[in-house]
Amino acid sequence: MESEWFGMAASAAGGGLFGVVGTVLGRVAGYFETRQQNEFEQARWVYEADMARLTMQARQAEAEMDIQKADTEGSWEGLRASVEADAALNSAYPFVDAIRALTRPALTLLLWLITALVFFNVGEALKARIVETAVFAATAATLWWFGDRTSPSVRVGAL
Repeated sequence: MESEWFGMAASAAGGGLFGVVGTVLGRVAGYFETRQQNEFEQARWVYEADMARLTMQARQAEAEMDIQKADTEGSWEGLRASVEADAALNSAYPFVDAIRALTRPALTLLLWLITALVFFNVGEALKARIVETAVFAATAATLWWFGDRTSPSVRVGAL
């Protein structure tokens, strides 16, 4: 009896450790990916700043009347285009976003339900072995899936 509990506890600890290791590896990879993306963004900002400076110098040569007209008309058009571009970034199908958001929690719940069903419906001879494996998988999945989860604002900000 004690060896069964020890085996189940060892499986839970092993699954938890495996899940944490998976999360750590994901975070390390994310760090390097974010660092590389930041370097790219920095180079792009320098390029855009140079282009903006050249554009401003070209506009200084234009007449004052053209500048005022462009400012008046362009401000509202630019705002409208910016709002439309931001709206286009969201998913056109909220149902798809809902399914995507519920996948991990649903899989986790199903995995734990399977673990409970196996525990209560398997003969004593197989129970220890099957439950150890299921506990390992359920613990690893729970810690890895939810440990690796980041908020959408963090993911969008990293791009």
